[in-house]
Amino acid sequence: MFNFEDANKKSKETMDTVFKSYAAVTKAFEAIATEAADYSKKSFEDSVAHIEKISTVKSVEAAFELQTKYVKSAYEGYIAEATKIGELYANLAKDAYKPYEAPVAKAIAAVKSATAA
Repeated sequence: MFNFEDANKKSKETMDTVFKSYAAVTKAFEAIATEAADYSKKSFEDSVAHIEKISTVKSVEAAFELQTKYVKSAYEGYIAEATKIGELYANLAKDAYKPYEAPVAKAIAAVKSATAA
């Protein structure tokens, strides 16, 4: 027999889970966007400072040395930022799934008990 009260309760639980997941995803994407914007701003400022510095150099050797240091620094900064963004995406996936862990475990337990009987 179909029980409207149980169906209503399940529907409410499902919507609560969806909203929790949506909130986690929204918060994570906001953090990722902020991190990317901060990195872009810092990278641009570093580039401008490097151009100003290299434009005052008097010899090719000094310019080459300055450019080498800048490229190495920019590469290391990029790798660090890519790692940080990767971790933020991994955390996003974990946080988005977290609200579903309990309902999925409950459903699995119900299926196991139904098939065992």
